[in-house]
Amino acid sequence: MKAIKFLLLLLVFTVLTSCAQMSSSVIAPIGIADNDHEALVNYYENLAKEAKIRLQANKKILEAYEARPYYYGRQGLDLPSHTSANIRAYEKTVRQSLKYADLHRRMALEQKNSQLSQAEASLDSDFTMEKPEHSGNKGL
Repeated sequence: MKAIKFLLLLLVFTVLTSCAQMSSSVIAPIGIADNDHEALVNYYENLAKEAKIRLQANKKILEAYEARPYYYGRQGLDLPSHTSANIRAYEKTVRQSLKYADLHRRMALEQKNSQLSQAEASLDSDFTMEKPEHSGNKGL
């Protein structure tokens, strides 16, 4: 009875893990702090540049497949289809990366503005504070 329950549990766990959603094409960077928006902008822009390079390479490959499909024999239909899927994936990665880069660029700008306004507020408060009066008897 215990063996059946164990096997059933193992089967359920296997099905659940196989159906779990995999990570998106734009993965959160490892080693970059969440509040370091300038570094995140650079990361996502570099990711978009790499995806554009791969996108252009796949477009050239697709053109070659379409220009001479008779060179590829039985795989003549599979290769262009696979390359088209790669092109769609790279286009999606470029869009997402640029969207995230823009988002973090705006967040970095807001972060700088809030730091500047806090610095200005602290400077204003320093100049407007009354100087404390000394209770000593220096002049008497």
